[in-house]
Amino acid sequence: MDEKQWLAEKFEGNRAHLRGVAYRMLGSLSEADDAVQETWLRLNRSDTNGVQNLGGWLTTVVAHVCLDMLRSRTSRREQSMESQAVEPVAQHAAAMNPEQETLLAESVGLALLVVLDTLAPAERLAFVLHDMFDVSFDEIASIVGRSPEAARQLASRARKRVQGVGATADATLTEQRDVVKAFMAALHGGDFEGLIAVLDPDVVVRGEEAAGKPGAPREIRGAEKWARGAITYTQAARSTIAFAQAARSTEAMLVDGRVGLVIAPGGRLQRVLQFTIVGGKITQVEVITEQSRLKRLNLAILTD
Repeated sequence: MDEKQWLAEKFEGNRAHLRGVAYRMLGSLSEADDAVQETWLRLNRSDTNGVQNLGGWLTTVVAHVCLDMLRSRTSRREQSMESQAVEPVAQHAAAMNPEQETLLAESVGLALLVVLDTLAPAERLAFVLHDMFDVSFDEIASIVGRSPEAARQLASRARKRVQGVGATADATLTEQRDVVKAFMAALHGGDFEGLIAVLDPDVVVRGEEAAGKPGAPREIRGAEKWARGAITYTQAARSTIAFAQAARSTEAMLVDGRVGLVIAPGGRLQRVLQFTIVGGKITQVEVITEQSRLKRLNLAILTD
């Protein structure tokens, strides 16, 4: 077996791990596959004779690639990965449809992907590598160009964001969670009576223009009026693929310290429902779809 074939086999043995790291770093399957492909290209351009732990070396390389892509993303540029004249081993993954990507996001955790997307690139890398893949802070420090202590602080800040700073599982949050989950179950199940049970009779539902059809009212008052419209829409859309994907892509999270709902197909935040809950009833719902507003929300995972 020549060296090139040996490297190809070793790379294939690490592909699933590298893809897992890249997906959690980037939150996009197509970008993760690009990052893995670039890692293969760099492997072929490098002298690895002195590398004792090839798996660790590949993890470091894919992390560098992902960090560059994240930094490029924050500056609103798309990084083009080399895709021509590559070995067959680097062309292994086929494009996946939104349904498949949603399933993958569910396996990682929709809420986690949503929160990871709010982190600075270096924070995201430090958290993913250390907390999810047990990479040492010494290794992380070499990737982000900081000291091990600084890398530790990056992961700590990210961890606080993921967990929700100051969030406690008190009686208020427990009540909010129960109400929101009952709301979600009734809405997706087309249960009119179930919706009415969790809505205040005078509930106010407000939405941005992008959240509904053109010309739709941006404010609806009254539980029965809103619930009837919601159930009618649910019943009409139930058989569509989009409805099924939306149902699986909806999750309860902490939104600015209160329990809300996020809709994030494939882990990409699309809309948020903020609730005001008083006495076990939803008195107000605000549907947020505008990207500038979504980015300003403080989102965290809701723990039981």
